[in-house]
Amino acid sequence: MEKLRTIKFTTATDQKLEKIALALGRSKRLVFVQMVDYFHRNKKDPTDLNDDLLKNSLSKSHKTYMGFIKSQEDLLLIPIKQGVDKMIGNQRDIVKFFNEQVLGANKTLLKNQHQMLERTAESDKVIKAVLQRMDGADQLKAKFLQILNSYIKSREELGSFKGREKEELAELTRKQVENL
Repeated sequence: MEKLRTIKFTTATDQKLEKIALALGRSKRLVFVQMVDYFHRNKKDPTDLNDDLLKNSLSKSHKTYMGFIKSQEDLLLIPIKQGVDKMIGNQRDIVKFFNEQVLGANKTLLKNQHQMLERTAESDKVIKAVLQRMDGADQLKAKFLQILNSYIKSREELGSFKGREKEELAELTRKQVENL
């Protein structure tokens, strides 16, 4: 059997030890033994609140995490960023090319539409002129027929003996035809 030793401490310290033991679910003796083992193994000074060993441990962990993050950055983040930058550049080129092509096609289309409108307007003018001439030709034929019929009728009324009057009638008819 082990030999037990006695340590005297204040009531306030006993209350703190009891709270720790209750929180951990262990006996006060077991908690005390574990505290002594902890300080003995880690060579920590309980009065040093800025524990250098703890700082070193945290620093090593921090360096490990930073190394992991940097390796992930080299393996994943940088290639992803480069790929995204390249994709954005390609998309800009596509949009630029598309805009140039569409704008060029639209300008050509507008130019062709204006040319077609001009040609259509010219065609309308020509058609109107042809229609007017056709109407004019029909009217001219009608007037010519009137003159011819008037000539024939007047000639038949004169008879065959009046040569001078026939010449005057022929001259009058020629003037009327010229005035058409």
